[in-house]
Amino acid sequence: MIERALERVLFASRWLLAPFYLALVGCLVFLLFRTIMEMVHFASIMPSATESGVILGVLSVIDLTLTGSLIVIVIFSGYENFISKIDVADHPDWPEWMAKIDFSGLKLKLLSSIVAISGIQLLKSFMDLKNISDRDLYWYVGIHMTFVISGVLLAWTDRLSTEKN
Repeated sequence: MIERALERVLFASRWLLAPFYLALVGCLVFLLFRTIMEMVHFASIMPSATESGVILGVLSVIDLTLTGSLIVIVIFSGYENFISKIDVADHPDWPEWMAKIDFSGLKLKLLSSIVAISGIQLLKSFMDLKNISDRDLYWYVGIHMTFVISGVLLAWTDRLSTEKN
């Protein structure tokens, strides 16, 4: 009887994660505000922008979009994996992959998104080489390569663990 009560409490405790996902929704709102600010700034400099200035502006918007997508992946996949299944019958436009992603897939998608965001930051740095020190550029490349290597190792270990099962 005590064991069953403890198991119920532990199982119900998963709902303590719900405020975290709501906080991520708030972060998505803040990111939207930042994207709007970036677009207003981009529109104001657009008439006099150089080609590299336009590319940097577009890369900034892409970076914010990827970050927003990353937040959405974490919200839905995390909620589905750790709290409760979402009834997709009420949502005809629900992306099919979201109901099928497990924790391992979530980790890989997260790291892939982080690598893409890091790559865009690195590309932005390359587009603005005259304003970035060699030391900073080395750090950016090193950090990006750390993410890439981590992603490859994570995918490799996940593959090894699924082959054993």
